[in-house]
Amino acid sequence: MEINIGKDKNLKNVNLLTEKLNHHGLICGATGTGKTVTLKVLTEHLSDLGIPVILSDVKGDLANLINPGDPEEIKDRLDQMEINDFEPTGYPINLWDVYGDEGLPLRVSVSQMGPLFLGQILELNEVQLGVLNIAFRIADSQGLLLLDIKDLKSILRYIQENRQEVSMEFGQVSGASIAAIQRKLLLLEDMGGNLFMAEPSLDIEDLIAEDKSHRGMINILSARKLISNPRLYSMFLLWMLSELYESLPEVGDQEFPKLVFFFDEAHLLFNNASKALNEKILQLVRLIRSKGVGIFFVSQNPLDIPDPIASQLGTKIIHQLRAFTPRELRMIKEISQSLRHSDDLNLEEEIQNLKTGQAIISSLDASGSPRPVEKALIYPPRSSFEPLTLTDYNRVIQNSNFYNKYFHGVDRESAYELLAVRFEEEARLVKAQEEEKILIKEQKAREREKNNSPVTKMFNSALYSFTRQIGREIARGFMGSFKKK
Repeated sequence: MEINIGKDKNLKNVNLLTEKLNHHGLICGATGTGKTVTLKVLTEHLSDLGIPVILSDVKGDLANLINPGDPEEIKDRLDQMEINDFEPTGYPINLWDVYGDEGLPLRVSVSQMGPLFLGQILELNEVQLGVLNIAFRIADSQGLLLLDIKDLKSILRYIQENRQEVSMEFGQVSGASIAAIQRKLLLLEDMGGNLFMAEPSLDIEDLIAEDKSHRGMINILSARKLISNPRLYSMFLLWMLSELYESLPEVGDQEFPKLVFFFDEAHLLFNNASKALNEKILQLVRLIRSKGVGIFFVSQNPLDIPDPIASQLGTKIIHQLRAFTPRELRMIKEISQSLRHSDDLNLEEEIQNLKTGQAIISSLDASGSPRPVEKALIYPPRSSFEPLTLTDYNRVIQNSNFYNKYFHGVDRESAYELLAVRFEEEARLVKAQEEEKILIKEQKAREREKNNSPVTKMFNSALYSFTRQIGREIARGFMGSFKKK
């Protein structure tokens, strides 16, 4: 099956094979060169084919996919491409937002996030990550659910108060490591972590759905606020990919992908990423395509994508790249050398001279081999360019099939509540012991005071004299009996 994404200079369709979209892709280009339009056109085609999509919306300009477009706004493009059958169309969307402002609250429990991803978000070192793993192990062994941040803070307090016993079982646990994790949890709360690390947790299967017309649902993750915390943004989307991989069955290459994930501002995923994290991303990219999931990275600079991952991308859509420095010139040379050249295109020249809406397209043929690149003018989207109002956002959220499932948070009995009972009982026991010590101390003090009073001293002195006198008389009588004999 083919997706017609644009037309070449001869008005011939330039297409992508749907069975190769799970081989991943790249959409790149300088600001204002047409990346968002390309993203929308691909999304519309996928939805029409019944393929669900996940979009991270960094600029807030994708939710308008729900509304039909205005042909007058794109009349020049339609005339240029000789399109006579343009039909404005709105598409089915679900809005999600970690902060709950522009979409259904997108939550994930602490246990679902797991120690590895959480450790990356908190930027823990190896020792601190070890302590976090111990916290999860203890919670599991004692049946303590870790659902939100206060649960995790409670289990860390438990470890702190029982460090000797914990260290004997799991190895040395330092108070400094626990304190460091606790401080970083406070920072995570300040970023809004207490909002998304909660329940009800996202059921990843809810992202793979169709509407009543069997069009694929377009899941738009509002990231306008989330993007201000780049590490949180990248870790959360990476967690979603990991969950998709864990949840979906192996399907291999099919005519249609099961889901396509567009990761905007892709450089945030790789900037300052540790070696272990980069290896995790590469593993996911390599393996998740066997689950029928395609990943498209969207970035201004194609070199934002590390080489081991870039080599896994079967589709490349390159809008104009600008070169003002030697480094940028080398970038264009490198990206052009990575493509299969076409005889009539000088790629280094073309990439710098593309007009807005034009792109160099490299894709795979049926055998999986790269096709020669093509220069195309991208089709206009059939949906609107007008941004949604706050009223529009609220209407979409309230009309969602998942409104009742996700809108209201829940707070089940978990580690925080169960450990609070233990801490309270321990506090009562300590208080009772302290009170008993005070009573004993007071009793001893009263006894000392009584023994030191004048009357007591006089009585004790008289009693002492009396007992001594009695003793002497008994002794004389006893000795006298010996003498008489």
